Amino acid sequence: MIRHIDSKKMGRGSHGWLESHFHFSFAEYLNPANVQFGALRVLNDDMVLPGTGFDTHSHANMEILSYVVDGELTHADSMGNKRTLTRGQVQYMSAGTGVSHSEHNFGDVPLRFLQIWIFPEAKGLKPNYGDFRFAFTDRENLWLPLATWVNNTRSSAPIKIHADINAYAAALEPGQTLDFVVSPGRQAYFVMIEGRATVNGIVTSMRDALEIVGENILVKPEESAHMLIIEMAEA
Repeated sequence: MIRHIDSKKMGRGSHGWLESHFHFSFAEYLNPANVQFGALRVLNDDMVLPGTGFDTHSHANMEILSYVVDGELTHADSMGNKRTLTRGQVQYMSAGTGVSHSEHNFGDVPLRFLQIWIFPEAKGLKPNYGDFRFAFTDRENLWLPLATWVNNTRSSAPIKIHADINAYAAALEPGQTLDFVVSPGRQAYFVMIEGRATVNGIVTSMRDALEIVGENILVKPEESAHMLIIEMAEA
């Protein structure tokens, strides 16, 4: 089963300095029929103007990944971390018992990043932060492992989180194809970050998503396609 989520029909947030596409209920977008997909609770596609950002705020009991699409993301938190990430790089924060942080665009061009929240395997974990500066070329025409469950010893993903998921990114050139096997008892959330491709016969454009259960995935790009997959246990 595949369900196509058209980005034009997603929840939206507009605050002048921030433009957001909400894949699931969040902030001013409330849809009781669209709260989560398995362990995936939030996926916001945020565009942040230069010189602005999210001032210090708190989180608890959530695993959070931030995937930078364009621009510079500067993170600072109550654990003493301060880091700036750029295109294709990923940060991770286990909010656990509670952590405060800020996220700003101190660059001179708009920042676009994906904010991803995943339910943890347990509450009350010790807060933690990490990031990884993936080279963008490392995902050309293949699925690059980004993050995995801390107990998964078979994955080469460098980011370990406290949730049974696997996250991958790929940048596929026209004329190439790329498949992804969804194991029995697992499901996948596919995001077309940039570009356009046919995925299992469905035309998928920038910011569109697919909920995939019980099927493998075959991507045939119509132009360069930058993509994300989050694979997890079936709900």
